[in-house]
Amino acid sequence: MAYYPRKRARDIVAHIKSWPEIDKGPKIQGFAGYKVGMTHVLMVDWRKKSETAGQEIMVPVTVVEVPPMGVLGVRFYRKTTYGFQVAGEVWTNNIDRELSRSINVPKNSPEEKLKNLDRSSIDEVRLIVYTKPFLVTGVPSKTPEIMEIRVGGGTVDQRIDFAVQKLGKEINFSDFSEPGKLVDVIAVTKGKGFQGHVKRFGIKLLPRKNRKHRRMIGTLGPWHPNWVMYTVPMAGQMGSQQRTEYNKRILKFVQKKGDSLEEDINPEGGFLHYGLVRNSYVLIHGSIPGSTKRLIRFRDPIRPTEEEVKDIKVVYVSRSSKQGV
Repeated sequence: MAYYPRKRARDIVAHIKSWPEIDKGPKIQGFAGYKVGMTHVLMVDWRKKSETAGQEIMVPVTVVEVPPMGVLGVRFYRKTTYGFQVAGEVWTNNIDRELSRSINVPKNSPEEKLKNLDRSSIDEVRLIVYTKPFLVTGVPSKTPEIMEIRVGGGTVDQRIDFAVQKLGKEINFSDFSEPGKLVDVIAVTKGKGFQGHVKRFGIKLLPRKNRKHRRMIGTLGPWHPNWVMYTVPMAGQMGSQQRTEYNKRILKFVQKKGDSLEEDINPEGGFLHYGLVRNSYVLIHGSIPGSTKRLIRFRDPIRPTEEEVKDIKVVYVSRSSKQGV
């Protein structure tokens, strides 16, 4: 029942409603990339209480391509009894022409906006950032996705100065996190369309000799109340819903330097339904929500259950073909 209502997400770009507080200096608390596919790695088991601690183990990983993101603006919030309200914002004049596909960028002078800013009334600082899908050959869309990323840590003045320095520049995944740390993954799941009771809720099949249907619920409910309760499992939309997976560990991050990657991840023939990875990428332990090419958002862990691992040893990354080439 925690997942009701099971309807389609309002946007393919996931919306992050809450951010954790951090103790370190000012930094960005999120990032975004594109899901490529899965492979496996051979690595040394970092878990101290595991039976295979210190030994080499095979681990499934998800590859996410994380090209740099552009900072379009900075938005300042004040805290009120009705939640956060916008106290001001600053937009850069240095933008990609591809952004005209998404919005009409307001023209103003950032210096004038900052002079009139009342810092004493600001409680929250966020960057307005956009993705660069035109750098990714595996994604057919070239329209940038625009989103907000919180700047956390330090004092409010330090956050404002940090955000203003990033205005009009690029941010990289390394500015957000690094291998060994935990992140929360927020994305829209695969859409499966209209599905029946059994597949959607996993209810038990009725007996073979049941009248008319087997893949049906036993009853719609009692006579009183004389309506169908929303708790009754029924057929309907399945998938294409925003979901959050907590505490996914980053196992490896490979930065693009110049025109080439430090380590190639591409199998022969490319990744299934995606193609070749040409930008920086990150390997996440296990599976994550969403289909191939889906926009994936990362966030600092809001309820971490494990400590970060400072020394992750990945011995081998599989580049075997995923389509039998």
